[in-house]
Amino acid sequence: MEDILNNILVFATNIKTENDRQKISFALDENSEIQEWNIDLEDIDCVLRVVSETLSERQIVNILNNHNFNCIPLE
Repeated sequence: MEDILNNILVFATNIKTENDRQKISFALDENSEIQEWNIDLEDIDCVLRVVSETLSERQIVNILNNHNFNCIPLE
C-alpha cells in the first residue's frame, strides 16, 4: 500500500466540467504509464490524482497542457 501512495501525483486543474473530463480522458486512458487516474469535479481545485510508477509531475503537466488544460502540482 505504501508503494502505491508514493506513486500518486496530485494536481490542481482547470478541468471543471464532465465535458472537460471527457476531453482529457482519452489522453490519460491511452497512456500506458498511467495505472489509474481520477478527478474530483466537486473540489474547488478540480483535483486530479494520477497513479504512475514512471511519470513525473512535469510529464503530467505537459500532457494536460498539450490538451489545453492547466495543471499545477499540489503538495
